[in-house]
Amino acid sequence: MDPEPSNTGAGNPSANRNEASTKVPSKDPKKKDDKKEEDLSEEDLALKQQLELYVERVQDPDPGLQRVALESMRQEIRSATSSMTSVPKPLKFLRPHYGTLKAFYETMSGSELKEFLADILSVLALTMSAEGERESLKYRLLGSEGDIGSWGHEYVRNLAGEIAQEYTKRQNEDAPIDDLMDLVQQIIAFHMKHNAEPEAVDLLMEVEDLDLLQEHVDDKNYKRTCLYLTAAAKYLASPDDMLVLDIAHSIYMKCEEYPSALQVSLFLDNLQYVKQIFTSCEDLLRKKQFCYILARHGVLFELDDDMVSDDDEREQMQDIINNSKLSEGYLTLARDIEVMEAKSPEDIYKAHLLDGRASAGATVDSARQNLAATFVNAFVNAGFGQDKLMTGPADSSTGGSSGNWLFKNKEHGKTSAAASLGMILLWDVDSGLAQLDKYFHSTDNHVIAGALLGVGIVNCGVKNDCDPALALLGDYVDKEDPAIRIGAIMGLGITYANTQNEQIRNKLTPILGDTKASLDVIAFTAISLGLVFVGSCNEEVAQAIIFALMDRSESDLGEPLARLLPLGLGLLYLGKQESVEATAEVSKTFNEKIRKHCDMTLLSCAYAGTGNVLKVQSLLGHCAQHLDKGETHQGPAVLGIAMVAMAEELGVEMAIRSLEHLLQYGEQNIRRAVPLALGLLCISNPKVNVMDTLSRLSHDSDSDVAMAAIISLGLIGAGTNNARIAGMLRSLSSYYYKDASALFCVRIAQGLVHMGKGLLTLNPYHSDHFLLSPMALAGLVVTLHACLDMKAIILGKYHYMLYFLVLAMQPRMLLTVDENLKPLSVPVRVGQAVDVVGQAGRPKTITGFQTHSTPVLLSAGDRAELATEKYIPLSSILEGFVILKENPEYREEH
Repeated sequence: MDPEPSNTGAGNPSANRNEASTKVPSKDPKKKDDKKEEDLSEEDLALKQQLELYVERVQDPDPGLQRVALESMRQEIRSATSSMTSVPKPLKFLRPHYGTLKAFYETMSGSELKEFLADILSVLALTMSAEGERESLKYRLLGSEGDIGSWGHEYVRNLAGEIAQEYTKRQNEDAPIDDLMDLVQQIIAFHMKHNAEPEAVDLLMEVEDLDLLQEHVDDKNYKRTCLYLTAAAKYLASPDDMLVLDIAHSIYMKCEEYPSALQVSLFLDNLQYVKQIFTSCEDLLRKKQFCYILARHGVLFELDDDMVSDDDEREQMQDIINNSKLSEGYLTLARDIEVMEAKSPEDIYKAHLLDGRASAGATVDSARQNLAATFVNAFVNAGFGQDKLMTGPADSSTGGSSGNWLFKNKEHGKTSAAASLGMILLWDVDSGLAQLDKYFHSTDNHVIAGALLGVGIVNCGVKNDCDPALALLGDYVDKEDPAIRIGAIMGLGITYANTQNEQIRNKLTPILGDTKASLDVIAFTAISLGLVFVGSCNEEVAQAIIFALMDRSESDLGEPLARLLPLGLGLLYLGKQESVEATAEVSKTFNEKIRKHCDMTLLSCAYAGTGNVLKVQSLLGHCAQHLDKGETHQGPAVLGIAMVAMAEELGVEMAIRSLEHLLQYGEQNIRRAVPLALGLLCISNPKVNVMDTLSRLSHDSDSDVAMAAIISLGLIGAGTNNARIAGMLRSLSSYYYKDASALFCVRIAQGLVHMGKGLLTLNPYHSDHFLLSPMALAGLVVTLHACLDMKAIILGKYHYMLYFLVLAMQPRMLLTVDENLKPLSVPVRVGQAVDVVGQAGRPKTITGFQTHSTPVLLSAGDRAELATEKYIPLSSILEGFVILKENPEYREEH
């Protein structure tokens, strides 16, 4: 019995002393204190005195009194923590006593009451504890096991922050973390119940245990959780981003949200997951929707018995994946919007709107102008199957008009002219091959080359079981004439882009090792192999291109076309990040003429579409150097900035600002690349500030900068029919009426702006800017690299490199189809997409919408949602082909 009273006696005076010491300063300025007392309302004053009484009672030797006092204190605090805007009253009045209670706590013997007091101290630490002390967490761990949520949201949020800091500290010291993880479990359960999914995800990312999420998600909160996970992945360093997306994928699978799971699988480039989705999902209609998503992404994917058991159904689905239905859907859209009528280049130039001098000069029939008209005609009528130059009226016995137009072009111009027929019949393989057939009997090698390229273009993105392209083009690859070889090689590259087709590799890699082959044949072979094996990191192809680079003489490596070899190598690693490192090391051994160029190209391709800030900084560093005239590697570095930063909106804005600086301080070779980089950042998305910059640059004193800016005006307006850009280009055509090269660029840009009569887009991103189609980006990058040296390539005899853009051309439509895959017109709302990640409640996902009936066109940044309850879409994102099924619960309102 003896030690007991002395113990409390020892505890009490010290506590009193402590209390006295905290109260002394406040007693000094007496007037102030009195004044404060007067300010409080009667209720508050009563509360304050009540709480002070509790504080004294807590220190009473009698455990019974202590318990009552702690209970009452706890009651007061709990009932007051609901307000978010101000510090709750009880916490405010207990602040002066925090030190007292802390000191008293230290002296208490271990008991239930001690844990009670620890709970209260933990809550008081919310407002009192010094920065970095983590007292709230300390007392929480010492306190009772009770429900933490009852102390309020703010308290739980504060705890989560302290856990993150404590976790990092313990990880560094290798201390155990079990007690922390128990607490994390409670906090996650609380957050997920109370619609604070982003906070739960943040905490789990801090403590590196996202797997915990899966047991807490249900069909109410999985959408918001996964939306936050996929949005956060863009800003995480590799490999964390992939882990986060993996978790999102397994949550989607758990909740049977298969279309979203499929999109995440495609982002991860994991075909194993795609197979799993096909086998897990029982519903045939939903599987057809998956096929449409795969077709849009441009993936080669073979269905087997496990995925779809019924043979007929499987064949129909394989057709969808192979894109055989694309042409049909595109023409349905064109008929609905009533733009089927063929347009001639003159309809696009609108020369009558200009003043006299330009239109007078344009009547002369020059080969350069005819070549421009060929491209304009091909871009504008792309995919429509009819035009006024190449297909013409069929009544004349020989298909007269096409023959006439073909021979209005000189030598290599005929190649582009014949290939333009492929562009006009885009995606329509059967009639395309039939109409191109007549050119194969020509005696002119350039025409045959064009026909070969045309076959490649017709088949672009459309897979076919009987492989007509390989059968037709395969024999021409080894012909003598370089023009024919290039046509066949480029055709194969375009048709089999992103298919990793081994037959093509066996056909094309021997050419790279052939020392007698001319440089242009080698360059196009490297590009085609890069396209076929885009993003596959294929070792054999990489080695073949590396050896080709090592074998070439120094004079060859100085040629503009030689720079396409490193690009072919870069495409193999498109978006594959670290996988490029071994190859990048090898590239350091190349001839110094091409070494740096290769290094920049590899780096920019490997990190394309990742938004990796560090890589953007390193590329900017290369652009900051002022070098001798002969260096070419800064061009790819500038394009690289755009390729890496195009991944998300914020990166795009920042890259545009950085490029502005490069314009002011960079050397000529950097300034020439800046307009092209801007063109890539805003492809098919005419932002006003970029439009103005390019308009200014299109009158630049350096003709290369001006021409790059003109082409880029075409790229940012590609397929939008943007009236402002069209007006700018018209005035440029009269400004440059004497400069044949610049005028050629203006015409090309005009063709691009009106591409597909405004129904197409070049944007490689789809599915709400989430997925990046590798073949589309590859096509754009190849074209832009060709434009880095306009005079030698596009304005020289390799203008047909512009046809690589076909890889990125896609209808910018939403076409709804019924359960039999026949077009079905329903009302939809189309508006500007709003970012709703992490917002409370159920915010609207689009703003400023208009209601149309499908099929509709979607511009950059647009999003659509159904305006009727009658149907349920089978894809969460309304883009491209969407299957609708009838809503069984829908009742017509009478």
